[in-house]
Amino acid sequence: MSSRPRILDLFCGQGGAARGYELAGFTPVGVDIVAQPRYPYEFHLADALRPSSWPVGPFDAIHASPVCKLFTKATQMWRQRGYEYPNQIPATRALLEASRVPWVIENVPGAPIRPDYQLCGCLFDLRIDAGYLVRERWFETSWRGFDLRAPCSHHGTGAISVTGHGVASWSRARVGRVHLAERRRLMGCEWMDRNGLGEAIPPAYTNYVGERLMAVVLGEAA
Repeated sequence: MSSRPRILDLFCGQGGAARGYELAGFTPVGVDIVAQPRYPYEFHLADALRPSSWPVGPFDAIHASPVCKLFTKATQMWRQRGYEYPNQIPATRALLEASRVPWVIENVPGAPIRPDYQLCGCLFDLRIDAGYLVRERWFETSWRGFDLRAPCSHHGTGAISVTGHGVASWSRARVGRVHLAERRRLMGCEWMDRNGLGEAIPPAYTNYVGERLMAVVLGEAA
């Protein structure tokens, strides 16, 4: 039996967040309402918003990445075409607060979460020969994490934004075509397919957050 703390990974997708938490010392257990055969750890097909369907605990921490489409820039176009997306963040936060273990909520810039950590690929030097990763994500934490980091900078011609269809059009105009293998390497998610990369959290982000979460779990946080 592993002595590593267990983290419940809600809305887990193909496991980008999980890989970072594993690097930080956790054992991830994934939950998603859609089957995720590429998820590289223990996986359970279940509803992240229905705790009665979650795998058996106990868990030492919880990470959640509720659906972000409502808050992305592309959503305005889709809403004009009749698509509507739910705001899952309030319900997710209520469940995590009731869990009584340390937790993290991740989402896109502009989502209604407190951005305790604002992380981007340019802060971790995530790059390939064609350029560096642009993917800002916000993290709200139960312990109200805080640090002083320089703001991310997207200057220059080498900014690459990975989407579900490859790279964003503005990015492709600057760097040209970026093949799937290169996008995997850029994100640090070599096992994912195109759709997984489009929605993934780069493991470098959750490794960073996970090291701080581990200190909270172990009672070592300042």
